[in-house]
Amino acid sequence: MKLTDTAVRKAKPNITPAGKVTDKPYKMADGGGLYLQVQPGGGKWWRLKYRFGGKEKLLALGVYPDVTLADARARRDEARKVLANGGDPGAVKQTQKKQARVAAANSFELIARELHALKSPIWSQSHADDWIKTLQREIFPRLGERPIAEIEAPDVLEAIRAIEGRGAYEIAARALQRVRAVCAYAIATGRARHNPAVEIKGALAPQPKVRHFAALTEKELPDFLRAVAAYPAYPLTKAATRLLMLTFVRTGEVRGAKWCEFDCDAGLWVIPAERMKAREPHTVPLSRQALAVLAELRPLTGHGEHLFPGRNREGSIISENTVLKVIERLGYKGRMTGHGFRSIASTYLNGVGMIRPDVIEAQLAHADGNATRAAYNRADYMEYRRAMMQFWADTLDAMQLANKLPRWPDYEPHGLDYRAAQVIPLRA
Repeated sequence: MKLTDTAVRKAKPNITPAGKVTDKPYKMADGGGLYLQVQPGGGKWWRLKYRFGGKEKLLALGVYPDVTLADARARRDEARKVLANGGDPGAVKQTQKKQARVAAANSFELIARELHALKSPIWSQSHADDWIKTLQREIFPRLGERPIAEIEAPDVLEAIRAIEGRGAYEIAARALQRVRAVCAYAIATGRARHNPAVEIKGALAPQPKVRHFAALTEKELPDFLRAVAAYPAYPLTKAATRLLMLTFVRTGEVRGAKWCEFDCDAGLWVIPAERMKAREPHTVPLSRQALAVLAELRPLTGHGEHLFPGRNREGSIISENTVLKVIERLGYKGRMTGHGFRSIASTYLNGVGMIRPDVIEAQLAHADGNATRAAYNRADYMEYRRAMMQFWADTLDAMQLANKLPRWPDYEPHGLDYRAAQVIPLRA
């Protein structure tokens, strides 16, 4: 008699259908070579007995209840079709398992993580973290388990359009860029033949115009500076805001600043490569005002590693929203950001008309698109930058106090030739 769902469900590990007590596995046949093997420990295994090439063989079809009676019968029928066509069901199953292992080893997620591990040592920590998190959040749920060689352009298009659909165009662009890089790496390592992320370029929606970081105009800056000076903020918050204004580095570079990076006697702040966006060390000349901020801060945090330690957890630093909250509470929400200090300084210093743009770009730590010029300018004109940073700090003070603004010619170093500096850099 064929098995029933009830009989399979009620089968006991030590009592056979005939009522015999046993401590060995026993079989419950269903027909066509299919039977349920009941183990002493309670496991119930589906097995198919068949003959191929004159030899008796056994094929595992799964475990009950994950594989139901109906499922087991369907798998038996598929195996018998293979037999009818001259194949060995066991060999076919082994081939399928091998293909599955190969596919898993070449999945999009595995290759993406392999590329991430390869590139992370030459990326900044923040970029490395953002790179993999974008894929984890946006791409892995859709394509992560797929063999990369089987991913086609419509698959990538669907994933990117889903991001665009919620208006996250910048995230969509970054995700596509990273998918393209992963597929290119797969091609280079022999695990794919084409790059589907390249093939969808013409099918994407045009991105809206990029919004730049909010920043105040020169006319608005004096009132803002006076508001910051009068604001009764937590000392560390106020110092971080002030240092950000005076150095116009990136917010994260101020937040993560360590005391060991500062040489106050030389008036220099050397930010190590691992904390810089471009993965290159950056030297910031410190004005008298910036050194005064450090002097006020040292009694508060000089005993520790960081200038701006967090208050909630040992070893942490202030959050990225710390300065933004000050700006919001002063009534400048939407009109100014922490990054905006970079824009303000760049706009003002370029507007002076007598400061060489290369010097300003060097202080902003912007990568030079011209490789030859970048090689010559690696030293970043330190003497000029030192003078420029003092000029900028004095300008901020004059704006705050409504005094007469300083003139650049009074600060410009004499006896140094810009043309010579391009060829023989003044190293920082």
